[in-house]
Amino acid sequence: MRISQELRDRTKAFSSSVIRLFIGLPVKRVEVEVIGKQLLRSGTSVASHTREASRARSDAEFCSKLDVLLQEADESMLWLEHLNEDCGISSGQIEPIHQECDELIAIFTTIVAKVRRSLKS
Repeated sequence: MRISQELRDRTKAFSSSVIRLFIGLPVKRVEVEVIGKQLLRSGTSVASHTREASRARSDAEFCSKLDVLLQEADESMLWLEHLNEDCGISSGQIEPIHQECDELIAIFTTIVAKVRRSLKS
Protein backbone atom coordinates (compact mmCIF):
# COMPACT_ATOMS: atom_id res chain seq x y z
CA MET A 1 0.00 0.00 0.00
CA ARG A 2 1.18 3.50 -0.74
CA ILE A 3 0.80 6.67 1.29
CA SER A 4 -0.38 9.64 -0.77
CA GLN A 5 1.79 12.71 -1.15
CA GLU A 6 -1.05 14.68 0.43
CA LEU A 7 -0.83 12.56 3.58
CA ARG A 8 2.98 12.78 3.60
CA ASP A 9 2.66 16.58 3.36
CA ARG A 10 0.05 16.61 6.10
CA THR A 11 2.25 14.70 8.54
CA LYS A 12 5.15 17.00 7.71
CA ALA A 13 2.92 20.02 8.40
CA PHE A 14 1.92 18.41 11.70
CA SER A 15 5.58 18.00 12.61
CA SER A 16 6.24 21.63 11.66
CA SER A 17 3.39 22.79 13.91
CA VAL A 18 4.91 20.83 16.80
CA ILE A 19 8.29 22.47 16.15
CA ARG A 20 6.72 25.95 16.08
CA LEU A 21 4.83 25.24 19.31
CA PHE A 22 8.04 24.05 20.97
CA ILE A 23 9.93 27.16 19.88
CA GLY A 24 7.27 29.33 21.53
CA LEU A 25 7.13 27.45 24.84
CA PRO A 26 8.43 29.08 28.02
CA VAL A 27 11.29 26.58 28.36
CA LYS A 28 12.68 28.31 31.45
CA ARG A 29 10.06 26.29 33.30
CA VAL A 30 11.60 22.85 33.80
CA GLU A 31 8.35 20.91 33.45
CA VAL A 32 7.49 22.70 30.21
CA GLU A 33 10.99 22.09 28.84
CA VAL A 34 10.87 18.36 29.64
CA ILE A 35 7.36 17.81 28.29
CA GLY A 36 8.07 20.07 25.30
CA LYS A 37 11.12 18.01 24.35
CA GLN A 38 9.09 14.81 24.65
CA LEU A 39 6.45 16.32 22.36
CA LEU A 40 9.12 17.52 19.94
CA ARG A 41 10.55 14.01 19.70
CA SER A 42 7.25 12.14 19.33
CA GLY A 43 5.53 14.77 17.18
CA THR A 44 8.29 15.02 14.61
CA SER A 45 8.62 11.26 14.40
CA VAL A 46 5.08 11.02 12.99
CA ALA A 47 6.33 12.41 9.68
CA SER A 48 9.48 10.31 9.69
CA HIS A 49 7.50 7.11 10.26
CA THR A 50 5.16 8.11 7.43
CA ARG A 51 8.15 8.25 5.13
CA GLU A 52 9.49 4.96 6.43
CA ALA A 53 6.13 3.30 5.81
CA SER A 54 6.13 4.69 2.28
CA ARG A 55 9.26 2.64 1.62
CA ALA A 56 8.01 -0.59 3.19
CA ARG A 57 8.88 -3.73 1.27
CA SER A 58 5.73 -5.62 2.26
CA ASP A 59 2.27 -5.01 3.63
CA ALA A 60 3.33 -6.51 6.96
CA GLU A 61 6.27 -4.11 7.21
CA PHE A 62 3.99 -1.25 6.16
CA CYS A 63 1.59 -2.04 9.02
CA SER A 64 4.46 -2.38 11.45
CA LYS A 65 5.81 1.06 10.54
CA LEU A 66 2.34 2.58 10.87
CA ASP A 67 1.86 0.89 14.25
CA VAL A 68 4.93 2.78 15.50
CA LEU A 69 3.61 5.99 13.93
CA LEU A 70 0.33 5.50 15.81
CA GLN A 71 2.17 5.01 19.09
CA GLU A 72 4.13 8.22 18.54
CA ALA A 73 1.00 10.15 17.59
CA ASP A 74 -0.82 8.90 20.67
CA GLU A 75 2.15 9.85 22.83
CA SER A 76 2.12 13.31 21.23
CA MET A 77 -1.52 13.70 22.26
CA LEU A 78 -0.55 12.89 25.85
CA TRP A 79 2.19 15.55 25.89
CA LEU A 80 -0.16 18.11 24.36
CA GLU A 81 -2.72 17.36 27.05
CA HIS A 82 -0.10 17.72 29.80
CA LEU A 83 1.10 21.03 28.40
CA ASN A 84 -2.44 22.36 28.42
CA GLU A 85 -3.87 20.81 31.58
CA ASP A 86 -0.82 20.73 33.85
CA CYS A 87 1.48 23.46 32.53
CA GLY A 88 -1.09 26.11 31.64
CA ILE A 89 -0.20 26.40 27.96
CA SER A 90 -3.27 27.93 26.32
CA SER A 91 -5.82 25.78 24.53
CA GLY A 92 -5.54 28.14 21.58
CA GLN A 93 -1.97 26.99 21.00
CA ILE A 94 -2.62 23.33 21.75
CA GLU A 95 -6.07 22.56 20.35
CA PRO A 96 -5.38 22.82 16.59
CA ILE A 97 -2.35 20.54 16.92
CA HIS A 98 -4.28 18.14 19.17
CA GLN A 99 -7.16 18.02 16.69
CA GLU A 100 -4.84 17.34 13.75
CA CYS A 101 -3.11 14.60 15.72
CA ASP A 102 -6.48 13.01 16.48
CA GLU A 103 -7.42 13.13 12.79
CA LEU A 104 -4.09 11.61 11.73
CA ILE A 105 -4.58 8.78 14.24
CA ALA A 106 -8.03 8.08 12.78
CA ILE A 107 -6.70 8.09 9.20
CA PHE A 108 -3.75 5.81 9.91
CA THR A 109 -5.83 3.46 12.06
CA THR A 110 -8.22 3.05 9.13
CA ILE A 111 -5.34 2.43 6.70
CA VAL A 112 -3.79 -0.23 8.96
CA ALA A 113 -7.17 -1.95 9.45
CA LYS A 114 -7.77 -2.10 5.68
CA VAL A 115 -4.32 -3.51 4.95
CA ARG A 116 -4.60 -6.10 7.73
CA ARG A 117 -8.01 -7.19 6.41
CA SER A 118 -6.51 -7.67 2.95
CA LEU A 119 -3.63 -9.68 4.43
CA LYS A 120 -6.11 -12.08 6.05
CA SER A 121 -8.06 -12.63 2.82
